[in-house]
Amino acid sequence: MTIAVGDKIPAATLMRMVDGAPSPITTEELFSGKTVVMFALPGAFTPTCSAKHLPGFVQMADAIKDKGVDSIVCMSVNDVFVMNAWGKDQHVDDKVVLVADGNADFTKRLGLELDATKFGMGLRSQRFALVAKDGTVTQLHIEQPGEFRVSSADHVLASL
Repeated sequence: MTIAVGDKIPAATLMRMVDGAPSPITTEELFSGKTVVMFALPGAFTPTCSAKHLPGFVQMADAIKDKGVDSIVCMSVNDVFVMNAWGKDQHVDDKVVLVADGNADFTKRLGLELDATKFGMGLRSQRFALVAKDGTVTQLHIEQPGEFRVSSADHVLASL
């Protein structure tokens, strides 16, 4: 079942890089008491994700945060080392928190998995963006297959 507006973010543990070492972070730590924009994408270093999706949020981070957002989180079904290298490559700095859902546990709990085995990519996340306030989803923007519109930084910013 796919998460919906009004639902609580499910409990899960994701990974991020802290001081050069993999470090777990729970969804409670990410979302509790905050307004968070989380966007997810099929994979780090993939064409649309690297050319448009992540760069848009990096470029618009200040404008999004000016709308009352405490943090912007990018999640992908990749390992934490790939996400860290991608963040460096994309010059993310502290504008966006990159988290890895290496085993797709969180993605499955959201009901937003994508079977990309025909592309040799295995199980991934659908492309989406959500806004959550204190762990409750207030907006959910799920892309149609092959599209990049409603989960873009432009669209999310306009919806805040």
